[in-house]
Amino acid sequence: MKTVLKHISLSAIFTLSMLPMAKADEARLFQYSTIDALLAGNYEGDMSVAELAKHGNFGLGTYNRVDGEMILLDGVFYKVKGSGKVELANPQEYSPLAIVTDFKPSATLEISDAKTLAELEAKLDANLDNKNLFYAIRLEGDFEEMTTRAIYPQDKPYKPLAEVSKTQSVFIIGSSKGQLIGFRSPAFVKGFNVPGYHWHFLSADHRSGGHVLKLHLLTGKAQIATITAVELKVPTTDGFKQADQSKDRSQELHAVEKSRN
Repeated sequence: MKTVLKHISLSAIFTLSMLPMAKADEARLFQYSTIDALLAGNYEGDMSVAELAKHGNFGLGTYNRVDGEMILLDGVFYKVKGSGKVELANPQEYSPLAIVTDFKPSATLEISDAKTLAELEAKLDANLDNKNLFYAIRLEGDFEEMTTRAIYPQDKPYKPLAEVSKTQSVFIIGSSKGQLIGFRSPAFVKGFNVPGYHWHFLSADHRSGGHVLKLHLLTGKAQIATITAVELKVPTTDGFKQADQSKDRSQELHAVEKSRN
């Protein structure tokens, strides 16, 4: 593993190149900020949607003040608001956390009758050779059940995300067609990303979506992209500087994710 750390005027970039070394045309994951900073209540970033678009055409995250769920699909940024409304994001909006990539699938997998998120993830895991790599997954499917969430924008002083998530809006979408936008990250990412799977959903009519809590997939086709290089851009905002990232926040992350099944 080769690690390069460099400082530029208003940000720092930490680059991980994982064996096997990524070629110039292979997928690279670009991440702005860390999951622990978000859990700690750092809800304001200094990277715009327009800047994020330079780093990928597929991804997820949130917007400043945790104003809804971010979905990046085919180069278009969507926002699923706390009201459930889906709208296009303003290029000048900012994000406190985002994970994006140029989606380059290398495998396709047909999946049927996954009654829960756990079943879906087990079916995917059975087809992944190396659990210590990153994967971007785009799954188009028919769903018998789909339940998602989003959060209304927060006001200062910001509470930790585990507290804020208690007031989240939950949407029982039910039977639907649409796309899952997800990443699978290895266990060693604790602190800067979400270990395991992280899913957002966008319906085929672009009228509903959000962070996935529950699903029942009837049939679907997953496109899987293997990612062997990661670039982490670390903010130097006051909020990030003050966020306590020294403690183990795995229990807080579990609390935020506990409705998943």
